[in-house]
Amino acid sequence: MILSDVSVTRPVFASVLSLLLIVFGIMSFSKLALREYPDIDPPVVSITTSYQGASANIVETRITEIIEDRISGVEGIKFISSSSTDGQSRIDIEFIVERDIEAATNDIRDRVSGVVDDLPEEADPPDIQKADSSDDVILWLNLSSDEMNTIELTDYASRYLEDRFSILPGVARVRIGGGLEYAMRVWLDRNKMAARGLTVTDIETALRSENVELPAGSIESVETQFTARIQRGYKTPEDFENLVIGQQDNYLIRLSDVARIEKAAVESRTFFRGNSVPMVGIGIIKQSKANTISVVEGAIDMAERIAPDLPEGMRIFSSYDTSVFIRNAISEVYKTLFIAMMLVVTVIYLFLGSFRAMLVPAVTVPVSLIATFTLLYVFGFSINLLTLLALVLAIGLVVDDAIVVLENISRRIEKGEQPLSAAYNGTRQVSFAVIATHWCLLLSLPRLPFLRVTWVGYSQSSPSPWSPPSPFRLLSP
Repeated sequence: MILSDVSVTRPVFASVLSLLLIVFGIMSFSKLALREYPDIDPPVVSITTSYQGASANIVETRITEIIEDRISGVEGIKFISSSSTDGQSRIDIEFIVERDIEAATNDIRDRVSGVVDDLPEEADPPDIQKADSSDDVILWLNLSSDEMNTIELTDYASRYLEDRFSILPGVARVRIGGGLEYAMRVWLDRNKMAARGLTVTDIETALRSENVELPAGSIESVETQFTARIQRGYKTPEDFENLVIGQQDNYLIRLSDVARIEKAAVESRTFFRGNSVPMVGIGIIKQSKANTISVVEGAIDMAERIAPDLPEGMRIFSSYDTSVFIRNAISEVYKTLFIAMMLVVTVIYLFLGSFRAMLVPAVTVPVSLIATFTLLYVFGFSINLLTLLALVLAIGLVVDDAIVVLENISRRIEKGEQPLSAAYNGTRQVSFAVIATHWCLLLSLPRLPFLRVTWVGYSQSSPSPWSPPSPFRLLSP
């Protein structure tokens, strides 16, 4: 084999080549992204439509069924699942693996655009997105307070904390989980409305026509120019109570005559509590190529710097950290590497009784594994549980190959052959067998039934910081 011949006849060149492999491997390792699972995009497209105020039955008949009937004929669909809740419709379409996800998403958009006119006018336009594995939260920070309720915590997190975490290196976006937003809620009294001859449409028309803020042009003089605007006149519940919605016998009917107005949450039927304490979750989503551990460390460091400046009684702490699994996996790999090298060195020294022979596998293992990071970087892979598992398995292969080659060379030397000739001929004698063993193993892996991995359950009716999604598990064939 050419590589083994050059390594035996030119040891200095082989040593320099090994050092270069180590240098490039270390540089590539520093640039590789660290993830819990591989960065894959499953062929799944989701359609989300909001219809505020509508019950689940209305959402099902007016939105979900209409969209499902329209998209059912798209090529390559494996199955369709949908859910209709109060005010929201969600449809998930999974395609076959061979289907291009970009083309499938465009086909879904084209089909849905044809039924937008058939949807209720009050419904928001359907939001179509493809599933992205990098859109998972890697760190949840919980915000709690003894003085503020959930609405005030959400407002504080949106105003003062979201932007500070968004500018951290490697952070794609920040997600507020379990939060409640402010809204002006109008509770209508149907008896009072019937007595004054009013309908819900009359009140809605009055709110839309009066509660506006529009540009009013500009005012110019010889040396000055002012921009004018019509200021919104309704900001507090008292302002809405004085809103005129009709007239009866020269009497102005105001909104307070037929309704009760309060400033409250948009949706008061959902809440997030931890240990019986109202909380708000701040989820950190990293960029696709960012280092998970670095992003988590930066976010936790930012939380520690923010904590002293928080209002009295408010606390921020970590509740879910995916980098823990990655740290443990890397730690186990380091332990496995150390144990394997120590066992190999000890066994070879005991059986061969040669310190020089012991150095061969001791150098082979780190050179081979560190050089592997260069290929991982070139092919766009990341450091995750699966690639680390492959490295652990590869340790045994590398060690076995080194022992086989070394034992064959040692056998030739014992028969009286010169060391240089024994290294040259012994390596050539077993090199093809060593390479063939690896190829046979690689070709047989897809046929091993116990290595068939099926992705199960990755569904959540509503994302929440206190229930992370389930990973995959191994199933019997």
